Amino acid sequence: MTRPPARPRPELLRELLLALLPLLATVTLLALATQPAYDALLHRGKGLKPYAYQGLVQDLLLYRADLLDPRLTPEQRAASYDRALSSAINREQYAFLDRIEASDDFRLLNVRRGLEQRTPEGLQRAVQEAIGLNNLVRDYSAAQSAAYEQAFTEMRGALIGSAVFSGLLSLVLILRSLLLWRAEQRRAQQREDRQREALNLASHEMRRPLQSLLLAADALRASPDEALRQRLLAQIEDSAAQLASRADLTRLNDLYLDVTLRVQPTDLTALVRRFSSSRIHVTAPAQLLWSVDANRVRQMLENLVENAVKYTQGAVELTLDAVEGAPRVQVRDHGPGMSDELRGRVFLPYERGPQSLTPGSGLGLPLVRRYARAHGGDVMLTHAPGGGLLITLTFGQAETHVRPLTPQGRLTPG
Repeated sequence: MTRPPARPRPELLRELLLALLPLLATVTLLALATQPAYDALLHRGKGLKPYAYQGLVQDLLLYRADLLDPRLTPEQRAASYDRALSSAINREQYAFLDRIEASDDFRLLNVRRGLEQRTPEGLQRAVQEAIGLNNLVRDYSAAQSAAYEQAFTEMRGALIGSAVFSGLLSLVLILRSLLLWRAEQRRAQQREDRQREALNLASHEMRRPLQSLLLAADALRASPDEALRQRLLAQIEDSAAQLASRADLTRLNDLYLDVTLRVQPTDLTALVRRFSSSRIHVTAPAQLLWSVDANRVRQMLENLVENAVKYTQGAVELTLDAVEGAPRVQVRDHGPGMSDELRGRVFLPYERGPQSLTPGSGLGLPLVRRYARAHGGDVMLTHAPGGGLLITLTFGQAETHVRPLTPQGRLTPG
């Protein structure tokens, strides 16, 4: 089965037409510029030659002179008359005669009639008519020359103008190409920056389950207790699932940039109680169900708890409750707190608190805000009563573009 030929993309056709635009514009302008001169040559001839009119006047004057010359024979005078009459009869030799006669009252026919009278008065009228026609031809020739000169002057200006216009148009198209190239470079840089950001966030989020997996594997080697070994194996399995959830290279954009959630009804109490330890005091209701992406919520809680532990050596309080029917998580530490100016910047990537007890990249809180807003909520930092920092995470209805997931009994990758 043969594949149908690919159709050219509209963008390619547009660029081809734009590339041809200077050529089309130049041809059009040149055609318009040369049209007046072409019309002048077409309708006014290739130049008026008034020699026939001058010859008519000379034949008439010569005939008059022959009539007064007593040395000429009658045959010579008759030959001179025939020559003058032949010039007056032959209209085809006079260029633009109809136009010349239409411009005034002088007529070649009057020259003929005057000659045919064969009287001094008739000859005088014939000479006056011929001279008048000759003067009209001279004026018409001067006007025609001026029209030619003007037409070619205009053509010269139009040619220069068309060249300037084509040059400017080419310059504009070159500048447009440069701007398009720069825009494509910026888009490529933005894509590269987004990819780098996604990889940095993935690396940041993989660190915790990887550390947990390594610690559990190390403890498993030295554990003689079967029950402890089973718990460690479950922890390893959970850490491996989290690594798979956070390191899916085919979904980095959905996971970290344009967040796409996989929502299912989840018991938030079970998620929160996973963080209970000697330093982390958890307070939560018996059960609190809400439609969330469980893996993303777990990442938010890990980042908030880790952030609180970094900035204090004392206890951290983790509280889950419901406000107006919507879940709320609060994490409080008893550390030095944070200035108002810094609290306004910590949600920017790579911004960190001033007194971190352990190194960090400053990517955790920006990711928490991104996930929280995808869940229809937000995260806020405030001063805790009595000192320290209070982080409040709220939930709402998840965004409409989220991808539903069939409810299951445990956390799954992705």
